Amino acid sequence: MDSGSVSLKKLKFGKLKVVRRHLLQRYEHQPFISCLAGLYSCRWKRYQRRRTEPGKCCCKMWECVFFPFLVGAFCLSLVFLYMWGEAKNDYNNFDWYNYGNVGHWFLWSVLLLILAAVLFTYITLLLVLAVCLLSEGQQLYLHWSHKIGTFLVLGFSIAGISVFSKLWRVRWKTVRLSFQVTAPYLHIGAIAAMVLLSWPVALHAFRTNKKVIQAIIIGPYLAILVLLFLLPLGMYSPCIREVGTLGPKPALIGHRGAPMLAPENTEMSFQKTIEHGGDGLETDVTISYDGIPFLMHDSNLQRTTNIREVFPSNSTQNAALFSWDALEQLNAGKWFLKDKPFSCMGSLSNADQKLAMNQSIYKLSNFLRLADSANKLVIFDLYRPPEKHPYRNTWINITLEVIRDSGINPHLVLWLDNTMRSFVQAVAPGFQHTMASKAPVDQLLRDDIVKLNLVYSAMSSEDIRKYAQANITTNLYVISEPWLFSLAWCVGVHSVTTNAVHFLKDINRPLFLMTPKEYRIMWLLTDAVAVLLISLIFTLHWWREKGFSCCSDDSGVVLENGTYNKFRTELNDLPTVVA
Repeated sequence: MDSGSVSLKKLKFGKLKVVRRHLLQRYEHQPFISCLAGLYSCRWKRYQRRRTEPGKCCCKMWECVFFPFLVGAFCLSLVFLYMWGEAKNDYNNFDWYNYGNVGHWFLWSVLLLILAAVLFTYITLLLVLAVCLLSEGQQLYLHWSHKIGTFLVLGFSIAGISVFSKLWRVRWKTVRLSFQVTAPYLHIGAIAAMVLLSWPVALHAFRTNKKVIQAIIIGPYLAILVLLFLLPLGMYSPCIREVGTLGPKPALIGHRGAPMLAPENTEMSFQKTIEHGGDGLETDVTISYDGIPFLMHDSNLQRTTNIREVFPSNSTQNAALFSWDALEQLNAGKWFLKDKPFSCMGSLSNADQKLAMNQSIYKLSNFLRLADSANKLVIFDLYRPPEKHPYRNTWINITLEVIRDSGINPHLVLWLDNTMRSFVQAVAPGFQHTMASKAPVDQLLRDDIVKLNLVYSAMSSEDIRKYAQANITTNLYVISEPWLFSLAWCVGVHSVTTNAVHFLKDINRPLFLMTPKEYRIMWLLTDAVAVLLISLIFTLHWWREKGFSCCSDDSGVVLENGTYNKFRTELNDLPTVVA
């Protein structure tokens, strides 16, 4: 009996030393958990937090109710950030829209992007902290200040998505287009997120002894995982194509010249486009009160001239109601250096700054001579003068006379205006007639249309291919972002109107271009690595909770939570042992 009692004591004493060692390890691990709990719950002391007992919920009822709001805020803020990030191509339009309503120029688009990124980062950190705490078996308790922050992010995201869905609905078309190039990489990101989530999912699934709860935890996780594994089967991207099937690089047409490098619709702007190898020039034509066609996009002169200084009482008057003598007095370049209309504008040299400061409103006749001397295509929107304008009914004739007198090669002119098209075809047979909307091929051929000028959101590889078979080329506007230009290239577009000729000219291969074989390898390799890692994580947690070890010490006892839970009662029952 005495020897048996001594052996039992030695056995319990050995277990006590193991437990003591584990407790010390857990104590050394406490600073990490304290940091997590402190940031998430503002509970920096050990006694302020609780571990999740096996088989019990990871948090109290109200925390369980609030957690879906945290996840929802993360998802919606991610959607808004992605949508607004992909809308960068049209930031300039957004800023000028706000300028027209507010009357003050500011880069609202960039401010909104920064705000969306900050809020998304904040809510992502909260969610990461929650996942880490769950992975450590800690109960969740989100501090009230973070709960307020979560509702602010949720409200901001819902408001942003709602407002832009109503006022700027075309942005959703941009988002859908972006998926055609980013979907393969978003898929990899989603798989990586599921691998990270496997740790807390496996931990809490195997810590409960109820099969129903295990099924509730693991079932949705595995369903989503299988869906992500099979998602590429229904994925389409025009940038995944066989070698040798990619068409030529789209021609670049400068949108009002090079508006990131010089004041729009000025001689300097068009010269910059020519210097950077642009294939064509796009502009807007208005008729002055005395019948001189000049270049101006807006209906008034407030945005791009110093009209408020020269003619303050007439600053809101329609640009077509000024005579050419009055227009010549205006400066069309100072605003560019003051407002810096693009967020990605580079700094101008001293010579360019001086040149920009002295730009004036440009005549159509001078524009055409410049294009002809450089052998560049020209395309322009022609604005009909307002009522009571002396040339309201002869604006087409005036414009045709200027084109004829300029001496430009008629084949360089892409005639866009649809008014009196048959008359224009009769008096100027050399123009390349261009339509601003889609139409049946037979109708376009009947009207002698050789090119379509479409907004980029109308991009369709099927339509572009159909028109190309009838020798009708396609131009998309306005495309300035590399990913959008790459997509247009892969789709088969023949030319694009852009604000960034100086940048797109250096792209010699579409971004995200790969062969189907390369994509299959990437897809299968991602899935295989994910399956391996998730299997290892689930197996590790199963071993830990079942009392087996994949990495035990010399005593063969598991060094994890299961050991502590198993021997906690025995430790309390042991008599005091004196070393």
